[in-house]
Amino acid sequence: MKTVELSITRIGNSRGIRIPAEMLRRYKLSTSVILEERAGELVLRPKKQTKLSWAETFAGMAAEKEDWSDWDAAAGDGIA
Repeated sequence: MKTVELSITRIGNSRGIRIPAEMLRRYKLSTSVILEERAGELVLRPKKQTKLSWAETFAGMAAEKEDWSDWDAAAGDGIA
């Protein structure tokens, strides 16, 4: 794990940090992050994307173990 020292800068009446571009790309940070306060530390992590990939969608559907047997019966009715 890489440790980087960042300066705290003034942004209006607030303070902020600048995250290096290479880290923004590596962790896929774009418009917002999640800041988690833990015992003695602050953790920044990417916000979970709302649009799932095909692989994630398929994995989620497979995990549901839904019963599609009614659809099997409909296939004999000429529905393709």
